[in-house]
Amino acid sequence: MKEEDLFFTLALTKVNGVGPIIGKRLIENFGTAKGVFDASFKELISKRVSESLATQIVKKGEFSWAEKEVKLMEQAGVQPLFYQAKEYPYYLRQCEDSPILLFAKGNVTANWASRNVVSIVGTRNPTSRGLDFCTRFMEVAQAYNPIIVSGLAYGIDICVHKQALAFGLETFGVLGHGLNRIYPAKHTTIAENMLEKGGLLTEFAIQSKIDRENFIQRNRLVAGSSQATIVVESAIKGGSMSSIAFANDYNREVFAVPGRIDDILSQGCNELIRSHRAQLLSDPVEVIEILHWNKTKKEHKVIQPQLFVDLNGEEKKVYSYLAEVQREVIDLIAQNCSLPIYKVSTILLQLELQGLVRPLPGKYFECIGE
Repeated sequence: MKEEDLFFTLALTKVNGVGPIIGKRLIENFGTAKGVFDASFKELISKRVSESLATQIVKKGEFSWAEKEVKLMEQAGVQPLFYQAKEYPYYLRQCEDSPILLFAKGNVTANWASRNVVSIVGTRNPTSRGLDFCTRFMEVAQAYNPIIVSGLAYGIDICVHKQALAFGLETFGVLGHGLNRIYPAKHTTIAENMLEKGGLLTEFAIQSKIDRENFIQRNRLVAGSSQATIVVESAIKGGSMSSIAFANDYNREVFAVPGRIDDILSQGCNELIRSHRAQLLSDPVEVIEILHWNKTKKEHKVIQPQLFVDLNGEEKKVYSYLAEVQREVIDLIAQNCSLPIYKVSTILLQLELQGLVRPLPGKYFECIGE
């Protein structure tokens, strides 16, 4: 991302009244964040921007903050990930409220779009049973080389990161603060090790304060960045329950490891299962089967020309797009193929019947070749 683009995008995210949804709409309407600030008050109003927000934008009062943030990012070695960039976490980009900018350290070129991704969360005070489950999951998942996401917190989170590294898996920690520090500081060494195989992500700028609410926002990114979220152990009001609420809202798969009914650290998991907000998970193998990791091809097939003989023009367009990206949500398939959703839905059904695509959780479809 060019420094000028970063400057204006940072400034836009700081404007009072601009959140992820409104910010992205502004960028789409004016082409770039710079285009938003270059627009006159009258031009902003013509694009249905409210008078109060248009007033905030034309003041350009966030420029000094943005200038300072760019310098701090350079000093701390932080890399920006714009929501339209290919390096941006694939599943997170499908969320309407995904951040305009993510701040990253580590392997920012991880190919999220073609990888299996799972988030694992849990209590800060796990039992040996919960810790053992994390180890068993990595052992089972290792063959499918997924990206493992968690929050770098005490307990289950840090166990997840440690075990992922022990089994040679990429793991990303999502933080509730800027990347000029690590909280808790005790996890600094693990965080540094993660930079070599995975990395750190946050939506919080270096100049942002550490607030309690930040960690709830962090949980939203943990849930949104993956295909599924697993909660290993949690009390009925544990912090992990917010991650599950976000995963449910995003229509992602949710798994909960059950426990004894008199165990406080299993009450949250048991309640999620009882209320049908999570699937019961008794063995890590079940995740592999339900998410179809065991059917994912190790190598993509070459698309043979004769495949298209039986496809009409619009079917070819949809199939070719899916063959390129491998996996996509139906709304974006329609958008990128310039077709209405109702028509794309019919086309995908036809391609599914021909064994060319398969439906996945969360309204995703995946190309499976001929």
